[in-house]
Amino acid sequence: MISSILFIAFLAQLLVCKKKSKEATRYRLPPGSRGWPLIGDSFSWYNAVAGSHPPQFVQQQVNRDLVGKNGVITVQGEQQRKLHGIASNMMRLEKLKFHFLDNIQLVMLQTLNKFDNNQVILLQDVCRKLAINLMVNQLLGASSETEIDEMAHFFSDFVDGCLSLPINFPGFAFHTAMKAREKIIRKINKTVEKHGEEESSEGGDGVLGRLLEEESLPDNAVADFIINLLFAGNETTAKTMLFAVYFLTRCPKAMLQLLDEQDSIRSNSSGGDGMLTWQDYKAMSFTQCVIDETLRLGGIAIWLMREAKHDVVYQDYIIPKGCFLVPFLSAVHLDENLYKGASTFNPWRWMEPENQEKRNWRSSPFYCPFGGGARSCPGAELSRLQIAIFLHYFVTTYTWEQLKEDRMSFFPSARLVNGFQIRLTSRHHLDSESL
Repeated sequence: MISSILFIAFLAQLLVCKKKSKEATRYRLPPGSRGWPLIGDSFSWYNAVAGSHPPQFVQQQVNRDLVGKNGVITVQGEQQRKLHGIASNMMRLEKLKFHFLDNIQLVMLQTLNKFDNNQVILLQDVCRKLAINLMVNQLLGASSETEIDEMAHFFSDFVDGCLSLPINFPGFAFHTAMKAREKIIRKINKTVEKHGEEESSEGGDGVLGRLLEEESLPDNAVADFIINLLFAGNETTAKTMLFAVYFLTRCPKAMLQLLDEQDSIRSNSSGGDGMLTWQDYKAMSFTQCVIDETLRLGGIAIWLMREAKHDVVYQDYIIPKGCFLVPFLSAVHLDENLYKGASTFNPWRWMEPENQEKRNWRSSPFYCPFGGGARSCPGAELSRLQIAIFLHYFVTTYTWEQLKEDRMSFFPSARLVNGFQIRLTSRHHLDSESL
């Protein structure tokens, strides 16, 4: 019986090989290893992304359903285009100016003003908390510190689960995330119900309020829409803030130039109560170079995952329908043929005329930290605004001393392996001592 089973298995394998051989004559597949049976190239993938230079390899990620089935990340076709258009409308430039700028600054001040002089912090944790607080405020319209802290706790549990093994059992992060998701959805649904009951209501602040006022989405899709934006925007903003400070710390010349720019903006601002205006933000030219270089060198979205919906002809190759594709963005961003000294933090490169065309992340094939095409990040401009405002308040409020060596890793997500431990010193305290 065992011999018969083995013989049948051999015949089946032979037929599969013949079928693949026929397909190979019809398709000229892109070159490269297909990996080991069952485990594929998982070990090579881990070794690459656990290091500081992930373009050595790429492996497709598993897409879970934790973020919901009706969100802009998970839907396809016409529904995806509709939701992407709504998200882009919610966060276009003119709305950032009138609906986001002041609130971002209030959340920044609530978070950054809590530190004592000479306090030791892990900046990675601070940036994560700050990004979650910003999301709670801007997506749900939460404004009081108590409400922000409560919802930020749920959002933190939710984000942790997005990066964990999908085991829905008590004690596991994924299970905690599912419970947190239920609480977030209840909060969103209460807002939806309140809006439906109050005909004169303007929907409140935040993307959720404006979504209910300006767009027409089924009630069962609203929660997934908001959660998708949270999932897509939280880690990217937090880690870009972190990496920007990390790179600036290692490049004193860039740190000094950015500080001079931000001090000048602060001194000349026409905003009341020390608040920045939209004109102040638009004047941050070198800060924008720092952000661009941080996104190039330490971009969080190091790869994308796509599926070919039909046979795709690319140069002399055909990518068959159904194949999963992984465009590896970091491999382009760190290509020495495109960027001289590609592994070096050099924000001045973005002032060079030959890089101006590359710098347009909306259309450039050489610089795409926010993806591209129909699935480009709709919150790109909001993210850049948050990072610029963070850098302003952080560098004009504190100086810092790095206490422990650190390095980047991209497994299981982008991070600094030691959390970037620093000791903060208030610049106001230093000024007082010098008098």
